[in-house]
Amino acid sequence: MGLSEKKKEAPEPLAKIPNSKRINIMEEYQKRSGEKSKLNVIFIGHVDSGKSTTIGHLSFRLGHVDERKMHKLERDSQKIGKGSFAYAWLLDETEEERNRGITMDIGTNYFETRHRHITILDAPGHRDFIPNMISGTAQADAAILVAPASGFEAGFEAGGQTKEHAILARSLGVQQVIVAVNKLDLVGWSQERFMEIKDKLSTYLLQIGFKKSNLFFVPISGLTGENLVEKSAIPELTSWYQAGPSLIEQIDQLEPPTRLLDKPLRMRVADFFKGGIGSSGGVSVAGHIESGSVQVGEQVMVVPGNEMGYIKSMQVNDESTNWAVAGDSVLMTLANFDIINLSNGCVICTGSNPVPVTSIFEAQIVVFDVRIPLTLGYQVVLHHGSLDEPASIIKLVEILDKSTGQVVKKNPRCLTKGMTAKIQVKLSQRAIPLETFKDNKQLGRIMLRKGGETIAAGVVTECVDIEL
Repeated sequence: MGLSEKKKEAPEPLAKIPNSKRINIMEEYQKRSGEKSKLNVIFIGHVDSGKSTTIGHLSFRLGHVDERKMHKLERDSQKIGKGSFAYAWLLDETEEERNRGITMDIGTNYFETRHRHITILDAPGHRDFIPNMISGTAQADAAILVAPASGFEAGFEAGGQTKEHAILARSLGVQQVIVAVNKLDLVGWSQERFMEIKDKLSTYLLQIGFKKSNLFFVPISGLTGENLVEKSAIPELTSWYQAGPSLIEQIDQLEPPTRLLDKPLRMRVADFFKGGIGSSGGVSVAGHIESGSVQVGEQVMVVPGNEMGYIKSMQVNDESTNWAVAGDSVLMTLANFDIINLSNGCVICTGSNPVPVTSIFEAQIVVFDVRIPLTLGYQVVLHHGSLDEPASIIKLVEILDKSTGQVVKKNPRCLTKGMTAKIQVKLSQRAIPLETFKDNKQLGRIMLRKGGETIAAGVVTECVDIEL
């Protein structure tokens, strides 16, 4: 069946905003950007590197946590013999996370620096929760890679998550990385150890595609708080690190990316539940706007399913608002909408410009460190934002020269480590919302995993079988 036969007309809006009440979003955005730019930053790194502790201590030092709450967390963590976990517990709030001493889901926090409004995402470091890490990193503009001075090799060598997290961040579009060399207090603030880690990680990060000008290294202690907010004054550190910034100062210097404001509305749904914001009725939907803009009163469509509703109320960073744009993490209440039409990984868009839904697509990928070559029929798990779906490689189109992009070989028999290639992928169970990288950089990135390991990443070049 052709596209023209499948295409459905967008229904009439359920709610219309009178012109007198319609917000000029571009004007409002310019005002907001003139004050402070927004930046989404994710903390990544191997399990036990001290990510949650560092974020918790940052929150405390910046005045986001009162003394009473901090004192209670210290008391509770000491009771079970885990006193050093007090700051981590600010984000790791579930009983299972606290008992296991690891982050399992994405934690969120909000900071304000001199020039930026920062949304901080805390990613799990344990390999069992890589899908959650991928979901969080897909929302990030920049990353803080936490590398512990004590125990660095466990995360960096075979089996560790430091390298995989860095590759995933690069594959998901993150371009700026601050490496926070943590736990330096445990090695006497050794400059030699700091430089050893810096040299190893610099070499690796440049190798996987980061630019030298976008890499920054800051020595810290998440537990003691040294060099987190204010420049450290301890002699052991200042003897060799005098001119460098603190972690928060370095975050403040990160460049906000160009937002896709002129593209159609695309918001990936990360969570949903019955009941509206406050005590109002409806269905609440949380997610990250990848492109475009939206305002209260507008009609939206949820894809797949093409069900319509209208926005009754909205929050950005826990504050009520009438509008939101690309880069914002949003909680919105939809009216005239049934929760049964929502699913993990669905996308909110407009009826006049819906996101394509496809079950077969072509992608240009880079093959990672695979033990078994990729062949025709190879079974994978496709990761796309918070979505993970079983799929298979149905065609090896061509191998490309990684430097020039020229075709090296057509219809190869297999793909091995380090190759750049074009392939066709077929979803095994259902069609999903997907766009080409050319049309939408955020929705056009994909990741392929198998057996708990990331085997390839790339960008969608063509949606072959579009369903409307």
